[in-house]
Amino acid sequence: MSPTSSRPVQPQTDTLYGIQYLRALAATAVVVFHAAERTGLHFNIRAAGVDVFFVVSGFIMMVISARRPIRPLPFLRDRMLRIAPSYWIVTTIMLVGAAAGLFPNLQIDLLHALGSYLFVPVPSPNGGHLWPVLVQGWTLNYEIFFYLVFAAALLAPREGQFPWLAGALLLLVATGTFGESDNPLLVFYTEPLILEFAAGAWLGRLWLRGMMPRPSLGLLMILGALGGFGIIEVARVEFDALLCGPLAVALVAGLLALETGKKLPDVPMLAYLGDASYSTYLWHTLALAVTTKVGFHLILPAPAVAAAGVLAGMLVGVAAYEMVEKPIQSRMKRRQVVAGLAVAQPPPP
Repeated sequence: MSPTSSRPVQPQTDTLYGIQYLRALAATAVVVFHAAERTGLHFNIRAAGVDVFFVVSGFIMMVISARRPIRPLPFLRDRMLRIAPSYWIVTTIMLVGAAAGLFPNLQIDLLHALGSYLFVPVPSPNGGHLWPVLVQGWTLNYEIFFYLVFAAALLAPREGQFPWLAGALLLLVATGTFGESDNPLLVFYTEPLILEFAAGAWLGRLWLRGMMPRPSLGLLMILGALGGFGIIEVARVEFDALLCGPLAVALVAGLLALETGKKLPDVPMLAYLGDASYSTYLWHTLALAVTTKVGFHLILPAPAVAAAGVLAGMLVGVAAYEMVEKPIQSRMKRRQVVAGLAVAQPPPP
């Protein structure tokens, strides 16, 4: 990549709208994938939204830690407060619904449920996969694992943090690639997928140093990434991290290049959907379960049911963002501020 400036980029705001747009598009892609899956249609490449999420996550963690240096334990606390509450709520809804007979295909197992709450992969009684009660939560198991590795990297000197992080993830993947194990946890945490976090962190370092491509090259990277995803879909190639990971990295880098060069259009709705992307990711399957059941009961064609499911999933995600996620996060922030003020107060005489 050719740098556009020798000085680090100093953003005018805390919000990178390109990242928000990507979060919105990635969440929408996952909703489309699950809607198609439930209706028997083929849109498998839409699952590549997960690859984009992982690259974005690595980028964000690297940038956040550079802007506001933080110790490992406070870092992990902040990430858990951001990730866990909404996820636990949806998981509880799933378990209560299964106990009430609303999800007849969902079998309940105590160890599996406990693993779901603790972000630990446990074989599911619903087929044996390492999926939690809320199936898409498997990606959060990777997220939490990445946060643990990242927190350990924060113990290193500033310039050594990224090499330590990348080296640890590479070592894990090498262990899984060249070694053989029947341990499902070892297999899970040595998948090449985890290198997407390292790639995102690498992009974060480049961005912090002002080493983004020129906007023209960024646009070519975006078009190339989208074209690559399209080829995988049309050719019905079995997608995996080795194919989709580099494309996701190119897509993220391209958007960052456009934003750095002030060539990114202002799309407020897309930025808002980016804000709501986590809630959309968590809650959309509940909407899909209802929509597909009603749609097939009315004998509607599969594409219509899928389209209705996507719309319902996005709307429920936005509603959950406004009614659940935002209030919870606001309350958490208020408590942190109050706790900080209490610590700062001098002791009484």
